[in-house]
Amino acid sequence: MARASADSVLSLVDQRLVATLQCDGRLTAEHAAQVLGLNPATVRRRLHALGADGTVRVVVSPVARPRNGGAAGALFLRIRVLRGKLDTIVAALAAREDIPFIDVTTSGDEIFAVARTEPGSRDPLVFRQLPSTQAVTSLESATILHVFRLTSEWRHQVLTAPERAALTPAEPVPGAAASDSQGPYGVDTDALEQSLIDALTPDARLTAATLAARTGHPESTVRRRIARLTAQGRLITQVLVDPRRLGLPIEAKLLLHVAPDYLAAAGQALADHPAVHGAFATSGPSNLHAAAYFPDLTALYDLLSRDLAGLGISHVETAIVSRGIKRTPSPDASLPALAVAQRRRARAGQGGS
Repeated sequence: MARASADSVLSLVDQRLVATLQCDGRLTAEHAAQVLGLNPATVRRRLHALGADGTVRVVVSPVARPRNGGAAGALFLRIRVLRGKLDTIVAALAAREDIPFIDVTTSGDEIFAVARTEPGSRDPLVFRQLPSTQAVTSLESATILHVFRLTSEWRHQVLTAPERAALTPAEPVPGAAASDSQGPYGVDTDALEQSLIDALTPDARLTAATLAARTGHPESTVRRRIARLTAQGRLITQVLVDPRRLGLPIEAKLLLHVAPDYLAAAGQALADHPAVHGAFATSGPSNLHAAAYFPDLTALYDLLSRDLAGLGISHVETAIVSRGIKRTPSPDASLPALAVAQRRRARAGQGGS
């Protein structure tokens, strides 16, 4: 039997398993099998195969939802470069830890990226480095003001509503977070929890035994802290899979001008749309940014011509993505940081609780 090509569409069973991981990145094969009506051995074998060949990765999300949807401490960058210099600029951006997302559009000379930064700061990348690069012909930046939808919250529409409900962990208890930090993100951690998140960042499905071995904490402590992080909604996972493998070969960026009194409603409408995997209110003339997956160009046209009607949108610019360059650090990216953390704990004699 011929091996499926790297960009062939996954079987419906595999697509449904991907969707189960979107509901709960650390889901057990037994639970998935029970909900989907499959044999646990089959689910275990298929999940292993999907991960072993790199088709699917479950990671800790590189971008968390700010409390109350507010300021995210991130910028959208739109960078145009000289033809022939695209790969050089893309490689330089991809090497930066503060750039979690990079896309190249079909125009051939345009890059969309997300940069982490402090809200209101004069980021050196935006104010000095990129403008002084001769290969960069133009640069636009927009600050994220409000988050309506994150990629980690997008769900592939191949499960029924009851299946999705049975697979999704309970909502975090209000006020359950352990930290009193006033930072913008609901992912505040102590040193032990941060070491677990660091270890899980490139592979969020690591077992408690593996985490204990890698971090040096007792397995019982690891299990207890992972359960706490999950119950409090502070362990945010994201499924990385080429959307083409899900039958969604078209990805588009939408830059919209929306009247202020329609902005909240338009943003929420986009967040609720099944194709949209990212929606944000931003600074700048395009005050609403969205990204979406589609099975074909007809579906994209339907969203533009029908689904955006009545939302107070006066202008839409559409850019189709040709390549998704970066979505998260590489599988071994956290290992140096983890080794440093282990050495520090060894010197300090830190225990678990």
